[in-house]
Amino acid sequence: MPVNIYLTRRIPQPAIDLLSSYFEVSINPHDRNVRRAELLEHLKDADALLCQHTDSIDRGVIDSAPRLRCICNNAVGYNNIDVAYATEKGIAVCNTPGVLTEATADLAWALIMSCSRRIVESDKYVREGNFTGWEPMLMLGSDIYGKTLGIVGMGRIGEAVARRSAGFGMKVLAYHPRRPLGESPEGWHYVDLDTLLKEADIISLHVPLTPETKNMIGRDELRLLKNSAIFINTARGAVVDEEALIEMLTSRKIAAAGFDVYIDEPYVPPELKALSNVVLLPHIGSATVETRTAMAMMAARNAIAIFKNETPPSRIN
Repeated sequence: MPVNIYLTRRIPQPAIDLLSSYFEVSINPHDRNVRRAELLEHLKDADALLCQHTDSIDRGVIDSAPRLRCICNNAVGYNNIDVAYATEKGIAVCNTPGVLTEATADLAWALIMSCSRRIVESDKYVREGNFTGWEPMLMLGSDIYGKTLGIVGMGRIGEAVARRSAGFGMKVLAYHPRRPLGESPEGWHYVDLDTLLKEADIISLHVPLTPETKNMIGRDELRLLKNSAIFINTARGAVVDEEALIEMLTSRKIAAAGFDVYIDEPYVPPELKALSNVVLLPHIGSATVETRTAMAMMAARNAIAIFKNETPPSRIN
């Protein structure tokens, strides 16, 4: 009997080729997320699943797949999977950490610079024919060099963002619940969350979505920010009280924000779209050819290793 793997979305071809050398590969043919009924149907005969962070792999999905031995998430985060239930069923769960660190850190910096210097707003201004010549008060933004960068979550991506700040002569404040307070060997200052939010000029989020981090930046936390603060989220939408943040941006109680993630993707609140002091991206933190290919190759190697009874590159459970 062939060993079957189902892919919920098409991934870069090198990873498909690698999988095809070991599995019978079936792929969702549509340029959209797989629908639940389609997923349940395909998993009846699947031995392995390669899914995306947009796919909900809950108890019902797992129960529909009697042959399933591994769930390979093509993402670092895995809050879309009921890992505890998969573990109970003896199903391996894998993810793709590390390979998207630098691309996501680059994107966080793209948002920092776009917000600080009003890049998107200025581009729109020019395209609409409003530019009539240099003006001394036109599109004034804020400096990045010499400012204080606050990083919430100092995992791989948070540290990569912090390293990039050296070229801007910035002071780095970092919050991580399992790191001691004080200065690190890199010169970063580990502080409590309230201190970071009060003192940082730019705040960048890099925590996974867990029960502990859901809504960790709520209304009370947002009120601690400076009026001049810039807020960046490339982590997960539900880490922040989106409604409270919109209110703060609308009333200009904080200066600007950059988003790559939202609470109920792909829905983006119209109130957010209407604001000129925000930059909105369609969840493209890892969206480079090199990184997405590396992610898919890791996911493929995870699946193959499970069926070869080898240690996969990254197993969660």
